[in-house]
Amino acid sequence: MIYNERNTRKERILQAAESMMNAARTAPKGRGNDAMEIITITEQEILHLADMMDKIGEEKNESFFHRDADNIRQAGAVVLIGSKNQPLGLHCSLCGFKTCEQKPTSIPCVFNSVDVGIAIGSACAMAQRLCIDTRVMFSAGKAAEFLNFLPECPTIFAIPLSISSKNPFFDRKPL
Repeated sequence: MIYNERNTRKERILQAAESMMNAARTAPKGRGNDAMEIITITEQEILHLADMMDKIGEEKNESFFHRDADNIRQAGAVVLIGSKNQPLGLHCSLCGFKTCEQKPTSIPCVFNSVDVGIAIGSACAMAQRLCIDTRVMFSAGKAAEFLNFLPECPTIFAIPLSISSKNPFFDRKPL
């Protein structure tokens, strides 16, 4: 049997996405509280995500949403990492409120946000070990929020994945 790497990219990207989701899930979390939601989207969902990014770019008159949408369309998969808003009850005041009870539900818990960052770092480190090209995108995460991909998560970031001769997510045209 002969396997041409060009013919197995889709499967390898999905395997990498699974490993990245594992890395994000097992990343350390504040007080051991797991408020994370992690999914991978492909094909049609990627196109919906990119279209929503273009729509947001039009509405906000922000050109980087369009540039990033073009990048997303080049991805073989996109890992979405989000956090629910679950205050840890530490009353740390890092969010700007004296106690967790005083914090409005619209304000994310700082520890939940930090947990997302740590999970993103773990996922990207896994992608790097697997030689998968990535980039962390706030813009695609915002579009995922509008599309309700992670319905309980007010904080979402996206990591598009690519296996190609040149990383499509870097050396982009300046805005």
